Amino acid sequence: MGHFSGVWDQKSAIEMTKDWNGHDQVVLRNPQGASARVSLHGGQVTSWRNDRGEELLFTSSKAIFKPPKAVRGGIPICFPQFGSCGSLEQHGFARNRMWSIEDNPPALPTNGSHGKSFVDLLLKPSEEDLKYWPHSFEFRLRVSLASDGNLSLTSRIRNINGKPFSFAFAYHTYFAVSDISEVRIEGLETLDYLDNLCQRERFTEQGDALTFESEVDRVYVSSPSCIAVLDHERKRTYVIKKEGLPDTVVWNPWEKKSKAMVDFGDEEYKQMLCVDPAAIEKSITLKPGEEWTGRMELAVVPSSFCSDDLESLSLYF
Repeated sequence: MGHFSGVWDQKSAIEMTKDWNGHDQVVLRNPQGASARVSLHGGQVTSWRNDRGEELLFTSSKAIFKPPKAVRGGIPICFPQFGSCGSLEQHGFARNRMWSIEDNPPALPTNGSHGKSFVDLLLKPSEEDLKYWPHSFEFRLRVSLASDGNLSLTSRIRNINGKPFSFAFAYHTYFAVSDISEVRIEGLETLDYLDNLCQRERFTEQGDALTFESEVDRVYVSSPSCIAVLDHERKRTYVIKKEGLPDTVVWNPWEKKSKAMVDFGDEEYKQMLCVDPAAIEKSITLKPGEEWTGRMELAVVPSSFCSDDLESLSLYF
């Protein structure tokens, strides 16, 4: 299922339990006490805690924990589409399907298991999926928790179809924050973005950093590989590093839209922010036999560490 290299007992690093619906979930732990939970329903990371037991991901108190509804929070996997289009369900079907654990997956290039506990999951299309999206694929997901508490997700999607297909993708990451008015994002300044509140019209980010005073729903295109989310009140920064994912979605529903969502508390927009490594503006196309890889790594550092120099963040990983 997963592997751990080092003196720490592997059995204590990985545990199988049940989630709220009785579905299997995997709990990853590191020696310092950090943890991550991954539900086989959706291949969804539902919890990521630091070594002090603090939850770093947001999950709504009104989340609906019942398939086929994806849980509002954590890190849902959006594939093969982001948003709503055609006959596919919103954000695609991957986040609503049961995944399986793969014991002997193909090796990940230059991504060893040393110092990590991890699990490898596999999704293949069902007969029902093929009716709505007639493309055969194998979707492999590795979720890793490193000895330093960093969380990484690596997705590999292979075309086993007889013809090319295209898809969009996002790690729809819900970060827990102290107060949205105290948060800013660095690394997106001067970039172009598509504004979903203005029929995807294209604008250029003008601010020195992105702050929040109203609803935001944007796709920043050709974004850098490293982005920082600074939470002033908690004096900590989420560092997002991504590979193979050129875009970044930023979303906060604010007050009006929060009240309209059944599975979201009226005031909960203040405690969350979605920043999603993604491939949306230009679809990814795979020829028969081709494979695509998209990776995200999340870290938490003191805000003083990186508020001045984003370039130094890459050295942290």
